[in-house]
Amino acid sequence: MITLYQLSNSVCCQKVRIVLCKKGLDWQSVEVNLFRAEQYHPDYLKLNPKGVVPTVVHDGQPIIESTLICEYLDDTFPEPPLSTTDPLLRSRMRLWGKAVDEGLHDGTTDISFSAMFRERMKKMPEDLREARFRNVGDPRRRDRFLSTYELGARSPFVLHAVAAYEKAFKLLEVTLEAGGPWILGARPTLADINLMPYAARMDYLGLLGVWTDKRPHVLDWWTRVQEWPSFIAGLSAPVTAAEIEEMGTYGPKIRGNLEEHLAALRHGESGS
Repeated sequence: MITLYQLSNSVCCQKVRIVLCKKGLDWQSVEVNLFRAEQYHPDYLKLNPKGVVPTVVHDGQPIIESTLICEYLDDTFPEPPLSTTDPLLRSRMRLWGKAVDEGLHDGTTDISFSAMFRERMKKMPEDLREARFRNVGDPRRRDRFLSTYELGARSPFVLHAVAAYEKAFKLLEVTLEAGGPWILGARPTLADINLMPYAARMDYLGLLGVWTDKRPHVLDWWTRVQEWPSFIAGLSAPVTAAEIEEMGTYGPKIRGNLEEHLAALRHGESGS
């Protein structure tokens, strides 16, 4: 039995769901509401001491960290394969996982928070809002949340997010131009799946075009992703109309800030 502890509109959880759907596995969902701090409940912390989602429990054993969960599922249920046995290609596949884990994930959180979750927290009772910040637990993560709460898209952490996306999509354009139609070649792998939810979040926020303008191979890849049945089943179909409306309402309001950040970054590159 596979149990997925998740928040349905979490990018990390979406990544795992895409793999589960592609593998055709039977699994059950347990929703963990982060805005009610359910991730800090003692019973959940026994499964995931970091107090984050997702967590997969398979045959009674918890597996944490979405990138590792996806690799675990691919190793445990090898058909259809979402990896490669070629050592060089496998290392390249894992580079995309590192790009997500070391830059895009925090970046997506900061952009999403400054665009819409910030507005939710403004409407919270003060005691609940303060508890939300206290419960973060990770001082660095708390600093990011406080900065984006107070400064919105003008936070330096949002600048870092814009830079992470620019680096990733610049590399993606070059990679796809040299090969394609998927990152490692003829079929989608965990390299693509790692990136899909992060592109999707920016698209739902109305912000993807900030980075995809004049990158035709990235746009072709994104069109192909949206038509892939496992992406539809694992990500786009579960997104609710209310979530789509919220993202589409608040995301465009910060687009100008992101474009300013990106222009400054590109100017710095051209001037160096």
